[in-house]
Amino acid sequence: MSIKPHDDHMHTNTGEPNFNESMYFNFYDRKRRLGGFVRVGNRPNEHYAEVTITVYKPDGTALFNYKRPEIVDNSAFDAGGMKFEVIEPFKHLRVSYDGHAVYLAQPMDLEDPRKAFTTNPHQPLQLQLDYYGLSPMYGGEAPVENTEMVFARGHTEQHVKAVGSITVDGQQTPIEGMGLRDHSWGPRSWQSPKFYRWLTCEFDESFGFMGSQIVMQNGTEILSGFVFKDGQNHYVNSLDLHTDWSQPGNYHEAIKTKLRTTGGDFEITGRVMTMLPLRNRRDGKTTRIAEGMTEWRCGDHVGYGLSEYLDQIA
Repeated sequence: MSIKPHDDHMHTNTGEPNFNESMYFNFYDRKRRLGGFVRVGNRPNEHYAEVTITVYKPDGTALFNYKRPEIVDNSAFDAGGMKFEVIEPFKHLRVSYDGHAVYLAQPMDLEDPRKAFTTNPHQPLQLQLDYYGLSPMYGGEAPVENTEMVFARGHTEQHVKAVGSITVDGQQTPIEGMGLRDHSWGPRSWQSPKFYRWLTCEFDESFGFMGSQIVMQNGTEILSGFVFKDGQNHYVNSLDLHTDWSQPGNYHEAIKTKLRTTGGDFEITGRVMTMLPLRNRRDGKTTRIAEGMTEWRCGDHVGYGLSEYLDQIA
């Protein structure tokens, strides 16, 4: 699957009721031990965008907001105070947010979102980050057959450097970190997988990985990913994954994975530092999306990123 510079821009709305185009950016600043992620998912045929911002603070607290602002088309990622701009495809993108977020002294309060938003304080939050590409682009576009039970037609990812600042309740903190960005387009249903595991990490500016395991409702397993090392993307051929789960709640807390790639095998362990339990509800179904800010180790290398576990809740 080939990727062209125009794929970093907006795509044609192909008309499916659940057509989605989204961008996602995460980051982690090792010096300040501050991380987070942002996402805008346009659903133009449903006339709203999904806007998410999360900040993981070094003391284990977090800031979070989720909105569904109205949009009229798929012309830009610009909704709910969040804006994404492509300055130069594959090389430079800009993220900004100006709004509020709920402050969570106990991030697990989000298991009950209504209570979390009404019983915790809200704080002004501004984010300004410039993202610079480190790795070659990964991904591409594939045909879609069942638009009701699919996750994306096109999907690209890239390891990136993040530089800028975050301002919480008037206090500005500079950010200089690394992360991963994601861009997808086409019909999307959060309920289409039976479950998925999505692992991202940057060890340094020349070494990072993404591993993905998706199991569809019919049992089909899709494994993908890449290890970025020394200027090249080494594609994942197989992925072994073992997870230790917390009690209560059954959230992932420790991970062991082996990525077999075109550039060799990589054995990696992860430890969740802070967990945020998110969810999506649609057509009477509840999907849990557990977002763990994670410390990763591969040999002598220590890195940081997200481990995202999606499960359908009966």
